[in-house]
Amino acid sequence: MDNKQHKSRKSHLKSQLTGNKVNRTSLILGSFIATFIAITPYLFYLYESVPTDRVWNTFLFSYDSGSWDNANIAMWVLTSKIIPLIFLFIWFFTCRHWWYHSLLVPIAMYIYQIFGMFNENISYIDEFQLIYLLPVMAVIIPTIYLIRARMFDRLNTVDKSMEELEDEFKIKPTSLWGKIKQYF
Repeated sequence: MDNKQHKSRKSHLKSQLTGNKVNRTSLILGSFIATFIAITPYLFYLYESVPTDRVWNTFLFSYDSGSWDNANIAMWVLTSKIIPLIFLFIWFFTCRHWWYHSLLVPIAMYIYQIFGMFNENISYIDEFQLIYLLPVMAVIIPTIYLIRARMFDRLNTVDKSMEELEDEFKIKPTSLWGKIKQYF
């Protein structure tokens, strides 16, 4: 009897230690994300340190602004695209709702805009981006609708609350890498 109690207590302590490791990792990651979100205004205004010349030379690289004619304006446009994209990625990887896949549409839009910004042959930035987003939207929107229809079907046939159904449809990978792997 004492041996069983000892093993039970030992397994209970081991599960508590594992829970503390997870909580510590979650606390560190959450602190990093919160700090990053808090300093984004400073990150956005980093473009002000870029010179207004066409070519920006640093000890790491040399950037030619090309058709922008001003490296400062090019970096202002870039930061105005990257900061919201980073916020969308944070929201996507931390969202616990069933509809989080819909965030892929604005993520794809910002990625397209960033790549279009560096295209030398483009005369108007952000033009015709909806045409290129149609394939992404053609996959995401029906998927979201099917999940929603399935939830409401279960809501009408089963005596569950909306929160219980959302919990049922959540995909809960154990790590950030696990969440990334579920898409590939």
